[in-house]
Amino acid sequence: MFTGIVEEIGTVAAVQQDSNSFKLSIRCKKVLEDVKKGDSIAVNGVCLTVSDFSTHQFTADVMPETVKATTLHTLRLGNRLNLERAMAANGRFGGHFVSGHVDGTGEIIAIRQKENAIYMEIDIVSEYLNYFIPKGSVTVDGTSLTVFGVTKKGFIISLIPVTQEDSIIGRKRIGEKVNVECDILAKYMERLITTDKGKPAGSLTMDSLAASGFLD
Repeated sequence: MFTGIVEEIGTVAAVQQDSNSFKLSIRCKKVLEDVKKGDSIAVNGVCLTVSDFSTHQFTADVMPETVKATTLHTLRLGNRLNLERAMAANGRFGGHFVSGHVDGTGEIIAIRQKENAIYMEIDIVSEYLNYFIPKGSVTVDGTSLTVFGVTKKGFIISLIPVTQEDSIIGRKRIGEKVNVECDILAKYMERLITTDKGKPAGSLTMDSLAASGFLD
């Protein structure tokens, strides 16, 4: 589990390509302070497992499903990346619940500056639109952000100066793809109130909560 608060910007040190998968080596510093083999690190919002590490970088395997669902396959030597270690049990929860399991990619279609903020409009596939509400949460390339508006094809985010400085989002341009993870609580709620066929199951009641195991 992650918070979406980026700890460090790393750089791609090596990409060892296979047919439908690859090994990714990332040069970094802060996330290596207490790293162990098998640890989880979010890379541009994608939860990856550390398979090897040294004093200045770590390596992770990127599986075929991750290649298909995220932007990691576009990475090249020297590209910059948002990095975050899994949340510590004794740490502050500054963002929102982030699983590191990307739902899909979005495309930046508009960028505008408004005083000290950068507004970005991002289009996504229609099947995810129901998970967005104004003032809700979204993770873009591993960064916890607030949804400032919902459009017919996507959503709008606003980047404060700290986010512009401490993550790669503020450096993105129109036409670039980003990893998007919808709010996990919205997905659980949808599952709770729909049937197996995806149709509304009716009002949320004590009986439906009990049937779903919430009152055991």
